[in-house]
Amino acid sequence: MPFYLPYLLLALAIGGGVTVQAGINAQLRDYVGHPAFAALANFAVGSTGLLAVILLLRLPWPSLKMLGTAPAWAWMGGALGAIYVASAVLIAPKLGAATMFALIIAGQVLLSLLLDHYGWIGFKRHPINIWRGAGALVLVAGVVLVVRN
Repeated sequence: MPFYLPYLLLALAIGGGVTVQAGINAQLRDYVGHPAFAALANFAVGSTGLLAVILLLRLPWPSLKMLGTAPAWAWMGGALGAIYVASAVLIAPKLGAATMFALIIAGQVLLSLLLDHYGWIGFKRHPINIWRGAGALVLVAGVVLVVRN
């Protein structure tokens, strides 16, 4: 367990950061006029930051041949990210942070169980067992409690 502790803490911090990001982007929407523009700004700033990191680290650029070997579905992450950010900008002010993220996390965990169970899209197989199923049920119960005002 100690070896994984930094990863656990990083995942926890990222979860908090995603919550802050949704709030910031929802506020940005008020200034730019539409969730799509707020999402575009989010990705533009993020892409600029990543480009700076790549240039600072002097990372070698992948060749067109390397890029061409990726399956078509591997390029969908950006589209899913854009849908996520634009949707969060739209629904965060309506649902509030706790309700929105309880539902998002429940969706993530439930689909993650299937992805792990079957080893889809490159995940290592981790079959669903009684403990994982119980954890998902407790999580869904938690979502119900959070969503009920």
